[in-house]
Amino acid sequence: MAPKNSSPRLSHTKGRQIDPNAVAEIQRLLGGKPKQRDMLIEYLHFIQDEYGHISAPHLTALASIMRLSQAEVYEVASFYAHFDVVKEGETPPPALTIRVCEGISCEMAGSRELVTSLEKALGDNIRVQPVPCIGACDAAPAVAVGQNRIGLASKESVSQAVADNATRTPLPDYANFDCCDGYTALKACLANEKTRDEVLGEIESSGLRGLGGAGFPVSRKWQFLINNPKPKIIAVNADEGEPGTFKDRHCLETNPHKVIEGALIAAWVIEAQSIYIYLRDEYSHVREILQTEIALIEKAGLSQGVDIHLRRGAGAYVCGEETALLESLEGKRGLPRNRPPFPANEGLFGLPTLINNVESLYFVAEIITKGADWYKQAGRPHFYSVSGHVNNPGVKLAPAGISVNQLIKEHAGGMADGHTFAGYLPGGASGGILPASKGDLSMDFGSLEEYGCFVGSSAVVILSDKDDIGDVVRNLTAFFEEESCGQCTPCRAGCEKLSHMLETGKWDDDLIRELSEAMREASICGLGQAASNPVISALNFFKGDIK
Repeated sequence: MAPKNSSPRLSHTKGRQIDPNAVAEIQRLLGGKPKQRDMLIEYLHFIQDEYGHISAPHLTALASIMRLSQAEVYEVASFYAHFDVVKEGETPPPALTIRVCEGISCEMAGSRELVTSLEKALGDNIRVQPVPCIGACDAAPAVAVGQNRIGLASKESVSQAVADNATRTPLPDYANFDCCDGYTALKACLANEKTRDEVLGEIESSGLRGLGGAGFPVSRKWQFLINNPKPKIIAVNADEGEPGTFKDRHCLETNPHKVIEGALIAAWVIEAQSIYIYLRDEYSHVREILQTEIALIEKAGLSQGVDIHLRRGAGAYVCGEETALLESLEGKRGLPRNRPPFPANEGLFGLPTLINNVESLYFVAEIITKGADWYKQAGRPHFYSVSGHVNNPGVKLAPAGISVNQLIKEHAGGMADGHTFAGYLPGGASGGILPASKGDLSMDFGSLEEYGCFVGSSAVVILSDKDDIGDVVRNLTAFFEEESCGQCTPCRAGCEKLSHMLETGKWDDDLIRELSEAMREASICGLGQAASNPVISALNFFKGDIK
């Protein structure tokens, strides 16, 4: 449930003078859409998409139309990486931006060299921009030409896409509304063939966990909301930004109705009135799929009065943290909240809110249809994002607790030619690094913590003897330094200091550990708490290999 619409009248904004032409242009873009506060980021996207940047006159006009202060609109626009705010007198960016991923999998595949070659090949009229991650680690090195994601990119393939003006990702083949199972599990719930207690019991018995990183039992999350007052909201976290992670993209671009049906079942169980899907901005093709399929669901009457809202992220890894996601959904900077209060009691718009990951919801309907025993006997399967030096990277469906040795051999086609297995990231950038000697460990929640690591979002990046562990750690630490929201000093200053300390091969072990402990203990959210994990892992398991 969103706040009531505010008046469309222009406010008397202090500061810059309002340009009537800019006001007319923004009003044309917004049309008759509501001017409510939580739509600010959506409307900034409208401007960015239309003009390729956000000019000072447009920013001022938007603030006036939405009856917000210019400072408030500016601080939101400047917080997110995908908005190009152009001040008076500044030159707007080129019409086309080429984003080259510098995530760990892409850097291992040569993305730095690709940046240099593209800058030389494309010239000054096209912007080549290194970016932290674009969610295409299985096709490293990956590049986005406008909104068109190109995997296994080369100077030639990118140049050809530019020449062809291919700036939109083609839609993949996916299970559309006509191909899905007809929402049989949801219909059984709506027809009272199953009770809420029965559904909760089935989910609890299955052992389904939150698969976004924390691994919290799904049934317990739902139970927190049962007796809370209405109205209630569900927020679907589809903002996966952890380097190495792309499983949620796979779920949504192959079978989006499994996710949507799971969300609608959750809404039925907790009696929620609204669902907000917060989607990573790099997944423009997924946004197009969801817009089409959600409309068909609503037309078929399956939403049963539950409003489904689709919102875009704007390039901020921290918004994967659940309270920062809520702030962003409210049209604000994605700054994590202090807790308590917890989202189950006071979440989106101050209302009780259930936050679930895409993959967690993906399995809900199937568990209800086939039973908890089916899920348990299959090994509580979930998706592992596998990238790095293997022959067949991609999303792999495997039992919880599989070892990385099994994953490489049985699902990823073995190590790439000329590469010997040397180590792995079991849970993306924040999950730490383990050596090949620990390749038989179970990759399940709770099994890696004694080694200072965790499985997290199951983003498994495979390292080989050709990788410099010092470079790997520096890449991961630089990512956290870039993505820190800056709200708390331990994370803001700690990530920067940590990066500086890693610039040479002579790492100060004691000082690094002391700083890491302070970051873990004092940071507001998981970003700062986990940012030092790769460094500590390197000191614990790879100290002799650091250069």
